[in-house]
Amino acid sequence: MNNQEFLQMGQEILASQAFSHLVGAELTEFKPGKTVLEIPITEKLLQQHKFVHGGVLSYAADNVLTFVGGSVLGIKVLTSEFKINYLRPAIGEKLIAKGTVIYCGKRQAVCRCDIFIQDETGNEKICATAQGTIVSTA
Repeated sequence: MNNQEFLQMGQEILASQAFSHLVGAELTEFKPGKTVLEIPITEKLLQQHKFVHGGVLSYAADNVLTFVGGSVLGIKVLTSEFKINYLRPAIGEKLIAKGTVIYCGKRQAVCRCDIFIQDETGNEKICATAQGTIVSTA
């Protein structure tokens, strides 16, 4: 499967997730060992201080970790666990979550996700980082 076919498959999987539609998530890169998910920031995703809600950041981390883990383990995967560190308030135009694989065995992958907030000029600043274990259910 080439990279374009791989991306298309990932986009179809994301499209089947109702919550992903709710937050406006878009899979912009998906290939073995690398995943990028983008979420445009709208008023509905903010908490009372006008920062992106931590639940949105956690959603992005969980989904990217699972996608990147699935990119090396196969599509039948689940998140076993993950931890997230919120580094700074997410204030900007778009969230960009970037996932990579740290380690992959036969049935599990340990993955990392860095989440950036992009401002109106296109500059990115890291606002959260996460690490998780993804397991194969096949």
